Amino acid sequence: MSRSQWLRAALLAAPGLILAGFGVFHPAPLEVDTAQWWTTLHVLLLPVFPLLAAAQWVLLTGAPMVLRWAGRVAAFGFAAFYGGLDAVAGIAAGTVAHTQHVVGPVTFAVFGIGDTLGYIGAACFLAANAVIVAAIALRVGWRVLPGAVLLLAASVSFLDSHIFWPRGVVTMVAVAAGMFLLSVYVTASPRMSVRQTSFGQP
Repeated sequence: MSRSQWLRAALLAAPGLILAGFGVFHPAPLEVDTAQWWTTLHVLLLPVFPLLAAAQWVLLTGAPMVLRWAGRVAAFGFAAFYGGLDAVAGIAAGTVAHTQHVVGPVTFAVFGIGDTLGYIGAACFLAANAVIVAAIALRVGWRVLPGAVLLLAASVSFLDSHIFWPRGVVTMVAVAAGMFLLSVYVTASPRMSVRQTSFGQP
């Protein structure tokens, strides 16, 4: 890998690693004593989760147009809906618990809508990563396998793990590793098509 490829790979892996770091300090479950930190943590997380969508956007560079835009629409869905989870089940729920000094019915109602938004967002994340793997596999064949296995397994885990310790943290590390490995095969031009290279060749 060239220096620029190493830099790109590191940048694409960075969001997952940052989220894994936050996950180590993520309280679970929400309690009155941790409500203030719960709120603050999710404020800090708001700008970080969209960076995963940005990484997906870059990994779709060079994909056939249909796959590229399908993946990018899914990445946008992840950023939008998962941001809703952070705002509702994170900031709002923590604020309610801290203000009312109880984790009660109102907090649970807030969690209900937040969980729905989060599941939709996580499903979009999985869909975008599946498109990324398919697009890269069209160009490089079985060489996509190590990164693909890590990224797709982590995406399935992410459906219900969030970034909670320990599984959520491991999930985010796997996301980072998968994106790092797949970044090697990102082409410079979004106009790259399957006809421009034979299957299994870069």
